[in-house]
Amino acid sequence: MHVQIVLFDGFDLLDALAPYEVFAAAGMYSNGAVTVELVSAEGKRSVPSGLNGPALEAQAALDPKRPGIILVPGASGKPAGNSEDTIPNILKKAMMTGLSEKLKQAFNNEEVIVATVCGGTLLPAMGGLLKDRHAVTNQIGMEALGALGAIPIEARVVEDGPRFVSGGGVTSGLDVALYLVDRELGPQIANAVEQLFEYEKRGTVWRAEGIAPIHFDEN
Repeated sequence: MHVQIVLFDGFDLLDALAPYEVFAAAGMYSNGAVTVELVSAEGKRSVPSGLNGPALEAQAALDPKRPGIILVPGASGKPAGNSEDTIPNILKKAMMTGLSEKLKQAFNNEEVIVATVCGGTLLPAMGGLLKDRHAVTNQIGMEALGALGAIPIEARVVEDGPRFVSGGGVTSGLDVALYLVDRELGPQIANAVEQLFEYEKRGTVWRAEGIAPIHFDEN
C-alpha cells in the first residue's frame, strides 16, 4: 500500500507529519507493506509550511492514478482576515494550482482512498467533490464545509464509504492514519504503532450505518 501525503504552500506541519510517522512506522512493522512519500501537485520541490514554518521536500509529483492512499493536510495560518496568510486564502491559493484537478482524478479512481485532516477536508469540498457526503473538518471550518455542500458530522473521524475518510482537528491526523492502518493492514500492525508512539487511537469512527440516535430538544 502506497501513501502520498500532499504538500502545498502554507500546509500545516502536524497535519502532514503525524500521519507520515504513523504510515512510516506501519511500513517498518509490516516489512514494507506500506510505503509513504511527500508529494506536491507541482512535483519535486521545497514546500514552505504555514506561519513561516520550516519547508519540507516534496519527493515527487502527486499521482492520482497510483493505487493507495492520498492524504491531504490542512493549512496553518490566521483563522480569518484579508491577508494572504489566512487559512481560507491559503486553501484558495492551493486550489488554483494543479491540485484541484488531481483531487478530482483521485476521487474518480476506484483504487485510491482519499483521506483529509483538519482544514484539508475543505480542499475537495471547494472542488465540489463532497456534495452530499459526510465529512468533518476543524471546528472553525464546519460552517464553511456545510456551505460547500458536504454534510458536516461532529466526530473525531468520519468515514463516508471505503474510499473517503476525514479527520477533525489538527491532531486527528494520528487517528485517521491509525484507523486506515488498522482497516487495511489489521489490528496487530496498528497496535504495534500505538505501542511505539505510546498513543491510543481516539474516538469512534462515524459511519452512516446502524440505528440513528434520537436528538432530544434540550429546550
